[in-house]
Amino acid sequence: MSIEFLDPTHEADTAVFAPPPRLATLAGTTVGVVSNGKYGTKQFFDAFERELLDRHGVAKVMRRIKSNYSAPADAGIMADAKEWDVLVAGIGD
Repeated sequence: MSIEFLDPTHEADTAVFAPPPRLATLAGTTVGVVSNGKYGTKQFFDAFERELLDRHGVAKVMRRIKSNYSAPADAGIMADAKEWDVLVAGIGD
């Protein structure tokens, strides 16, 4: 019997995945919030949204809930994300 070890790292050039430049401020931005929809996320993101709007001057918060908490985000969410300046993904149980 043999054992096969798999390398979990991405096989392509990781330079493609360089993060964008950090924003200097959240003021005036649109923040997308993607939730897995599990219990407890709504109350947390309600409070988080208030903080973004009241303390950080965010112009708009766009909230989306994935249709399946264990799968990647739906195509519609990914399309919406192109219009957001910032994306926050959250989970809850």
